[in-house]
Amino acid sequence: MRYLFAILVLLSSIQTLQAKEKYFVVERESSSLAIIEDGLTRRHMKDMHNMNHGIVKFDGDDAYLISRDGYVVKFDPKTEKKEAEYKTSKSAIGFVIGKNYVAVANYDDKSVDILSRDLKPIQKIKTGSKNVGIKIYKDMLIFAQMDNDKVSVYKEDKLKDGVPTFKKLKEFSVGQMPFDAMIQGNTYIVGFFLTKGFGVINLDNMTYKLIKVKDEQNKPVLKVPHFGFWSLSKDKTFIPAVGDNKVLVYDKDFNFIKSITVQGLPVFTSLSPDKKYIAVTFSGKDFPTIQIVDTKTLKVIKTFHFPGKVLHVRWSKEYPELYVSVNGANQVSVIDTKEWYLERDIYQVKRPSGIFLYNY
Repeated sequence: MRYLFAILVLLSSIQTLQAKEKYFVVERESSSLAIIEDGLTRRHMKDMHNMNHGIVKFDGDDAYLISRDGYVVKFDPKTEKKEAEYKTSKSAIGFVIGKNYVAVANYDDKSVDILSRDLKPIQKIKTGSKNVGIKIYKDMLIFAQMDNDKVSVYKEDKLKDGVPTFKKLKEFSVGQMPFDAMIQGNTYIVGFFLTKGFGVINLDNMTYKLIKVKDEQNKPVLKVPHFGFWSLSKDKTFIPAVGDNKVLVYDKDFNFIKSITVQGLPVFTSLSPDKKYIAVTFSGKDFPTIQIVDTKTLKVIKTFHFPGKVLHVRWSKEYPELYVSVNGANQVSVIDTKEWYLERDIYQVKRPSGIFLYNY
């Protein structure tokens, strides 16, 4: 009996130490976030402004949300209470969290805002352009000017109330209409609406080059899609083809490897935490479908259909599960990623889109 009791105590301790997950789901037409915990919708955070393009990011025990109508909201992801909010502009599109600041890229008023971590205004950088693809590298802030075909690199300068102000370090003339970017090591990669290919800036030596992305016929890819839709594994890059039912696979130097034929026009690829699979979502008539691709064999291994259009997916970090935002059915569906079956549906979520995972 004493031995059994010791085992039970040990199991209880392991469960206590295991990280827990909380999912914040954007309810895009309700100005709110739904909170899913322990497999159920538990609560809703309301009055979060226009959530049509709502994005949530976490940094330690701080959470930040940006709304389509230019609000930045800081909240506690544990208590789910608002702590501060600030309106940067009429329309904001992206933001980054620095060690002692938050930087916001604005569409309309064509600026970049530097805020303190508690959302006090510090500096407004006016660019005369819609600004996108904002990233941080070391003590630099990098963003693209959509209307001016430029990428700007700003460097931390003086401190104001413990928050850095930024001074322009360098600007690059790049392809036509930059619209998104990502950081990979010391490299800033920017995509364009009107130029076939993408721009690469080495942030250590401040050099720029244009890379052409080509398909299996050695033809340029018409348009590099939104970088949020790419998946980067250790040695491969998976890119949804624009206007074709294929996911294009490249090596780390963007040499073409293979195209994977999928059911429809792919929109989003999401890599599993163990990098063994990608989940592919679609547009048009295949909006309600997800396909799973094995990253080793480069083959589709499973197809799932849902009762409404799918807008987003999120892999669990702790459990063999994939959460699926089924906007058209007001539900979040959960796929078992060990046996590959639809495990359950979670309701009381209105018009869900982005799913953001907080581990605590």
